[in-house]
Amino acid sequence: MAKTLKPAPAADPARNQAVIYARVSSKEQEKEGFSIPAQLKLLKEYASAQGFAVAQEYVDVETAKQTGRAAFGEMVVYLKAHPAVRVMLVEKTDRLYRNLKDWVTVDELEVEIHFPKEGVVLSRGSRSSEKFMHGIKVLMAKNYIDNLSEETRKGMTEKAAQGFWPSNAPLGYRNVTREDGRKIIVPDETTAPIIRKMFEWYAWGDMSTQEVTKKARAAGLVFRKSGERIPKSTVATILRNRIYTGRFDWDGKTYQGHYEAIVPTELWERVQGVMDARNARGAKKGRRDFAFSGLIACHTCGCAVVGEIKKERYVYYHCTGYADKCQGKPADCRRKYVREEMLEAQFTEMLGRLRFDDAVLEWVRDALHASHADERREHEEAIRRLELEAKRLNDRIHAMYVDKLDGLVDTAFFEKMSNQWREEQARCQREIERHKNADESYLSEGIALLDLARDAQRLFAKQEPREKRRLLNFLLSNCTWKDGEVAATFRQPFDMLTETIVETRNENAPGSVSERVFENWLPGPDSNQRPSG
Repeated sequence: MAKTLKPAPAADPARNQAVIYARVSSKEQEKEGFSIPAQLKLLKEYASAQGFAVAQEYVDVETAKQTGRAAFGEMVVYLKAHPAVRVMLVEKTDRLYRNLKDWVTVDELEVEIHFPKEGVVLSRGSRSSEKFMHGIKVLMAKNYIDNLSEETRKGMTEKAAQGFWPSNAPLGYRNVTREDGRKIIVPDETTAPIIRKMFEWYAWGDMSTQEVTKKARAAGLVFRKSGERIPKSTVATILRNRIYTGRFDWDGKTYQGHYEAIVPTELWERVQGVMDARNARGAKKGRRDFAFSGLIACHTCGCAVVGEIKKERYVYYHCTGYADKCQGKPADCRRKYVREEMLEAQFTEMLGRLRFDDAVLEWVRDALHASHADERREHEEAIRRLELEAKRLNDRIHAMYVDKLDGLVDTAFFEKMSNQWREEQARCQREIERHKNADESYLSEGIALLDLARDAQRLFAKQEPREKRRLLNFLLSNCTWKDGEVAATFRQPFDMLTETIVETRNENAPGSVSERVFENWLPGPDSNQRPSG
C-alpha cells in the first residue's frame, strides 16, 4: 500500500511544519532495533528529505500496557493549539496507537500522518483502501496489546499462586519492594487501623454501610492518590474483600498470602454473615441482563438508557434521568419509553448496512493483500535481525567454551556468561516466533474482521443479550436515543466499509462492478511509480 512521498510545496507553511512522535514499549523492542534514537534518526532524516521543519519532538517510554502517555497527551494539546502545524511523523502504526481511543483522538486532529517505515501517508483525502487498511493495522496492534495483557495476567496468576498479591495494594495496604527485589504489600500505618475499625463497627449489626462510611470519613479515610473521600460503594467492597484476613481471591481461586493480616478471619466472617442476612431480607428477583442497557445515551440529557420489565413480560427502555443532568431540559426524559423489540429492529437494520456481495469482498481482500506485503517485509527484517543476534550469541558461547578448555576462563565465569547468553538466545527465539505468528495471522485476522462485518446482522439475531451488546460495542459508537429512534455511527474502519457498500448499491447495475466505485480500494503505485500487480 506504499505511495510516492514527495517533498511538500514550500508555498504552504502548514505543510512545512511537523511534529515527531517516537515510542518504545519494552526492553525487548530496544534490543530489536526499535529504540528511541533509531526512531528519531529515521524520522529526522525523513523530515529533511521531505522538506519538513520539525516544530516539536515527543517521546514516550513504556514498560507494559498503560493508560496516559504523557508525551502523547502533550503532543495532542500542542497540535490543538497550533493549527498551522498539520503534519505528524511517526515510524509506523503501532508506535502511535495503544488503543482505539488514541485512534479517535488523533483522527479528530485532522492532521496528515506520515509513517515512513510503512511508506504510507494518511490524510482526509487518502484512498478508502488506505484508511481501511490503517484501521485494520490499528485493530491488529490492539490485539497485540491484548496478548501482552494476557501474558501479564499469566505472570500475575503465578505470583498469586506463590502467595504474593500481584496487583496494586488495596486501601489499607501499600506496595513495597523487599531487599531481594520482590514486590509485596504491607499494612499502611495510616489507613490500616481505620479499615479494621470499619469491620468492627459493621460486625455489631446495628450500623448500615452508609453509617460506617460516615464514620470512616470522619476518621480520615480517603483515597491514597487523589485524597478524595471514599464513597459508600467502596466501603461495601472493602467489607467483602477477603484480602484483609491474610488470604485473598484471585482469578476465581483463594490463596494464602505471605503478608500481614489487618482483620482476624473470625471478624471478617462475622461481617459476611451480617451482610448476607441483610441482602437476604432485601433481596429482589434476579436481575435480567438487558441487551442494550448502558449501550445507548439519551440524546436530550446524555444520561444512560436502561432496560426495565413491565407487566412481568415486556421489556421497555428509558432514560435514567438523573435530576442534576436533566435540570433545565425541555422534556422530562424519564417519562419516555421504547420497547426492546423496536430497538432491536433498528440495530438489525443498521448492521444490515454492512452486508456486501462477493465483488466487494474480493476488492477489499485485494487491498488487504497489498497491505500485507508491507507488513510481511517488516516482520522478515525483524526475523533476520533476531537470527543474526542469536547466531552471534551462539558464537560467543562456543568461543568462550574453547577459552575454558584452554584454561583462559574458569568454569564459574563460563557458566555465568553462557547461561546469560542462552537466556538471550531464548528471548530471540520467542521474538522470532512472535513475528512469524504475527505475519501468518495478519491476513487471517483481517479477513476474519471482514467476515464478521459481512455476517454481523445474522450473528446479532441469534446471540444472547450480553453477546448482542458486545457485538454492537465492537461495531458501533455514539449510540443515542431520541423519541424512539436510535442513532449511531460505525467505528473505524467499518464506517469506510459501509460508505463503499452504499456507493456500490447505488452505482452498480445488477451483475456488474463499477470501477469508479472501487477505484479508491485499488492499491496505489509503489515508490518507483510502477503499476501495482
